[in-house]
Amino acid sequence: MVAAIAAHLAQTSAPVQLSMKETPSALEAAAAFASGAVDLAVVRGDAADMSQARAVVVVTRGVVLLVAPPGSPSDDMDGLKRVTIGVIGGEINRKIVQILSQEYGLARRNVTFKPLALPEVRRAVSTKEVALLLAVVPLTDRYIALLRGVFSPNGKALPVLIPIETAGAIAERERAYESFDIPEGTLRGSPPSPADDVSTLRVPFYLVANKDLNDDLVGALAETLMNARRDLIGQWPMLAQLAARDVEPDAYLPAHPGTVTFYNGNQVSFLDNDLSGADGAGRARFCCRGRAQISSQGRHRAQGRFSRSSLRLVRADQDRRRCRGTR
Repeated sequence: MVAAIAAHLAQTSAPVQLSMKETPSALEAAAAFASGAVDLAVVRGDAADMSQARAVVVVTRGVVLLVAPPGSPSDDMDGLKRVTIGVIGGEINRKIVQILSQEYGLARRNVTFKPLALPEVRRAVSTKEVALLLAVVPLTDRYIALLRGVFSPNGKALPVLIPIETAGAIAERERAYESFDIPEGTLRGSPPSPADDVSTLRVPFYLVANKDLNDDLVGALAETLMNARRDLIGQWPMLAQLAARDVEPDAYLPAHPGTVTFYNGNQVSFLDNDLSGADGAGRARFCCRGRAQISSQGRHRAQGRFSRSSLRLVRADQDRRRCRGTR
């Protein structure tokens, strides 16, 4: 999805341009951002070090799905005893595993967790190596179909979603997470499965910017992304989840000041801003030194270049905060 946005921005000569570069996972993306190696990243809200991060947009939300096979005797957290839960993604879900273990005393009931890579999931379920699966994924048709296919390749029997009944209390303590109800009929519409809403947790994926990045630049990035959402949502329905970040000052992950300005409708165009130093020909004469890179989950650790006329941000270094005039 991020790559599609980058391609669209290039095709339309948008004010902000992104070129993508790969990282193996969201963990590596978050680590690259925390180390200062990149200035932008797509990260999960429960990433370890977010001290330098300020939110630009919510890209999507990963919903915590605890899934049992069709006909499983397990239908709630209190009923889990002496079972192994396969954790898709393993390390990135370590925190949610710890939270659930503490909340429900799972260790005392001999519930264990086994990290699984995606290619291992079907075999682990079919051989009963794991009794349930835990996944944190966007609630889209694609991911729901993948989960159904793991438990029921013929599509006739449907897996069981285990509710996290104390999701609200967990979300109050662990502010990286939100309580959420999986809607009735998510797995199948008629007859609906599940038959009722199912309580669980979800965690946002944010596009974050380094807190020291120029406010006007980040505001232009937010505007460009929301415009791309409007243009591409027909081709990429998942873009419906791309949303404005909460700009309240007490938000768990604060919004970047440039983002706040854009969402509040007070943004000044690059070409109208005194910072741009535009000359009579309308060319911006200032640029921020360095190279900005954007890091995103899975396929993209991005190297982002932002431009408006001749305004651009190229590779982030120790001079990130300084601007110099160019023609």
